[in-house]
Amino acid sequence: MTAGTVLEIAGARTPGQRAWRRFCAHRLALWSLALLVLLAALAMAGPWIAAWRGIDPTATDLLARLEPPSARHWLGTDDVGRDVFQRLLQGGRVSLLVALAAALLSAVIGAAIGVVAGFVGGRLDSLLMRLTDGVIALPLLPLLIVLAAVDVTKLGVPAEVAQSDQLSLYRIIVIVALTGWTTVARLVRAETLSLKARDFVRAATALGASPLRLMFRHILPNAASPIVVATTLSVGNIVLFESVLSFLGLGVQPPHASWGNMLTGAQDFVWSAPLLALWPGLMILITVIAFNFVGDGLQDALDPRAER
Repeated sequence: MTAGTVLEIAGARTPGQRAWRRFCAHRLALWSLALLVLLAALAMAGPWIAAWRGIDPTATDLLARLEPPSARHWLGTDDVGRDVFQRLLQGGRVSLLVALAAALLSAVIGAAIGVVAGFVGGRLDSLLMRLTDGVIALPLLPLLIVLAAVDVTKLGVPAEVAQSDQLSLYRIIVIVALTGWTTVARLVRAETLSLKARDFVRAATALGASPLRLMFRHILPNAASPIVVATTLSVGNIVLFESVLSFLGLGVQPPHASWGNMLTGAQDFVWSAPLLALWPGLMILITVIAFNFVGDGLQDALDPRAER
C-alpha cells in the first residue's frame, strides 16, 4: 500500500468520501459536472427567465425575423421571430428530460434482466442473453426511425391522446429505453455471476433469504457501480438520438422546442443565418462531451483500484 493510499484512507473514512476524492481528482469530469448542473439549472429556470425578460419563446413576430444578437434578443431571433436564447432553454428542458428519463428506464430494464439472467442461470440465462444479442444486432437508428413513425392510433390510442404534445416525449423515452438496455444487462449479469459466489450471498442463502431478496437486496446494490457508469455514458448517446429523431421530424414537434428540431428549422438558413444552426448544435456537442467526461470520472471514482 502506497503512502498516498494510506493518506487517502486516513483523510476519507467512508467509501463515498474516497470515491468523491477520486472523482474530484478527475478535473475534466468535475468541470463537466458543474457545466451540466449549470445547463440543467438554466433550462429549469427558463420560464422564470422568460417572464423576467417579458418574452414568450413560442410567440412569433414576422417583423423581427432573423435579427442579430441584441440587448432585447441575446442570441437573435429565428426565421419566425422567436427568441433563440429562450428556445434554447426550452429545448434544453426537453432534450435533457428525454435523455435522463430514457437512460434511467434503460438502466432499470437492463439491471432487472441482467440480475435475473446471472442469478438463475441455465436456460433462462441463455434465452435472455440471446434476446440481448438480438437487440444489439438490430440497426439502432433505422429501428428508432421506424418505431417513431408508427401511427399510435392504429394501436388503440385515442386520437386526442395521439395528438397531444406529451405523447412525442413519452414515445421517444419508451422507444430509446426498449432498445438501450443491453449494455447494462450484460454488465449486471457479469457482476451477478461474480457476486453470487461471494461469502455474504452464501450466508444470506443459508439464513433462508428468498431468491428475490438475494437478487435485489444483496446482489444488485453491490453491482451499482457499473450501472451508474453505463447509465451516465448512455445519456450523451440518447441526446444524439433524440436530436436525430427531432431533426427528421419524428421527435418533438413545433412550436415546442428541442435542440434537434431547432436544427431542423435552421437547415434552410445555414448560409444566410448560420447562428441559428450553431447554437443548438453547440449545445448538443457540449452536453454529449460533458456527459462522457462525467462517465469517465465516475468510472475512476467507483473503481477502488483506480487510486491516484
